[in-house]
Amino acid sequence: MNTEIKQCTHIIYPKHHNKPIVIDTRYVPGMTKQPIVVFCHGYKGFKDWGAWNLVAAAFANAGFFFVKFNFSHNGGTVEEPIDFPDLEAFGCNNYVTEVEDLHSVLDWVTSPKTEHTQPINSTQISVIGHSRGGGIASIVASETTKVQQLITWAGVSDYKSRFPKGDAFKQWQKDGVYTVVNGRTKQEMPHYFQYYTSFMEYEDRLTIQKAVQKIQVPHLILHGTEDISVPIQNAIDMYTWNPKARLLKIKDANHVFGATHPWEHLELPAVLHKVVEETIGFIRRSTLDS
Repeated sequence: MNTEIKQCTHIIYPKHHNKPIVIDTRYVPGMTKQPIVVFCHGYKGFKDWGAWNLVAAAFANAGFFFVKFNFSHNGGTVEEPIDFPDLEAFGCNNYVTEVEDLHSVLDWVTSPKTEHTQPINSTQISVIGHSRGGGIASIVASETTKVQQLITWAGVSDYKSRFPKGDAFKQWQKDGVYTVVNGRTKQEMPHYFQYYTSFMEYEDRLTIQKAVQKIQVPHLILHGTEDISVPIQNAIDMYTWNPKARLLKIKDANHVFGATHPWEHLELPAVLHKVVEETIGFIRRSTLDS
């Protein structure tokens, strides 16, 4: 299918702490009861990163109502949803906030009060999570019946292990903040100590292993063999916890499946195209089997 795609960009969904969620949708007008795909970006990510707009177009062309969004505290703003003009919000972000954000997006897309210009099938929702977003998607999929398929792209399998350790942790606790330099923007991006304490307060809920073990819906795990940011062992762990899932190792693929930011080409990188096609096929097969 190659036809005109309707884009609704920068939809504002009010959220707590005066930090709204900014949402985009992509779909082909005129189709009825389109199944929904919700995409969650990862750490230091945003809805318009790299080739994500081309990913959205590919799913729309395949007949899906595609939703992508910025987590409320990802560091973007309504006026500047790309990159990180609000580092204070970034520093106040945590995993609980992101879990609740995804629940809010699912509430928004399925609410009868939400005026979609395109007929959608609110009972057929797939959630894709990239990197850190894969863990968020897994947790939410274990908590709600709104998600019918779970897909992780280079997903993280354990949040606790990724916190600073040893002297670095002690310094973080003492200072109340540690910073990570963004290699692309050169910004020093803060993490306040609440990032850790909020995790510990909700550790049971935020333990991805426990979530994955509860997953009852079709589950696809996609991961690149050359991912150095989130090693493929994360995917193997998730498959071990949910052997009913499908694990697909993408040979020679890196963490972002060949994409970069900005992505100035008109087509997806070949590896990411494969990931998209595998995901679309999985959703269609799962829908037919259900």
